[in-house]
Amino acid sequence: MHFTDVKGILSQNNGMNIYRGCSHGCIYCDSRSKCYNFTHDFEDIEVKRNAPELLEKALKSKRKKCMIGTGSMCDPYLHIEKELKFTRKCLEIIDRHEFGVSVITKSTGILRDMDLYKSINEKAKAVIQMTLTTFDEELCRIIEPNVSTTRERFEALMKFKEEGIPTVVWLCRFLPFINVTEDYLNGILDCCIEAGVKGIVNFGMGVTMREGNREYFYKALDKHFPGLKRKYIQTYGYAYELPSPNAYKLMNLFVKRCEENGIMHKPDEIFGWIREYPQKWEQMSLF
Repeated sequence: MHFTDVKGILSQNNGMNIYRGCSHGCIYCDSRSKCYNFTHDFEDIEVKRNAPELLEKALKSKRKKCMIGTGSMCDPYLHIEKELKFTRKCLEIIDRHEFGVSVITKSTGILRDMDLYKSINEKAKAVIQMTLTTFDEELCRIIEPNVSTTRERFEALMKFKEEGIPTVVWLCRFLPFINVTEDYLNGILDCCIEAGVKGIVNFGMGVTMREGNREYFYKALDKHFPGLKRKYIQTYGYAYELPSPNAYKLMNLFVKRCEENGIMHKPDEIFGWIREYPQKWEQMSLF
């Protein structure tokens, strides 16, 4: 872990990443790709020390309330967050200024801040986005070794449901020849349905590979799935998109079950809903 000061914290679309790098160890992680120009080891987390201060200034200067997003690049609930509490400090600022928030995580550490999410959701809108990758707990511990398991994340989703806080699931990554089967898919969808998620984000039944994350992924295959790297190379070469051989069938199953249960499944529709700040609060603030 090391600290740095940055010039700005919010992107053009009001997203922020408080940390840079990750300690979760997911074997397929795209954020490891060389195109993101990391100048330090990925596990050596860069902490944006002045993030809360910059966020305070940014929200004070905004003329219109909006949703603030975090977690799109690096998880806001890394192991160091338990000690540093930078994510919590930023949530306190968002809550105080009555903005909305959308958070993407794989960690049940998010439950620590339930009080703030409840407060934000009462004043504006809080959206909890949780990534689910496989229904198999043992497999989860292999492909996502240092983070909460699928079962633990599902239990967290249920707690947010009990508090009336809307949730969205990211259904990824699907690793060909590993976790892309009807049983795995149905298992995760059953969890999503029971948890009453608002939407499920899914960009396809497969995975993407770039320089940097491909090498890390193949090293993990050699360790946990001997011989499978050769099959990947023979099937996909060095392609960016690696669709599962049964992707079409599984996508049809995914769409069918979502529509049967009233769950949004088109990414544009889901992202549009997430970014939408509740109009009722904007109207109330005028009086």
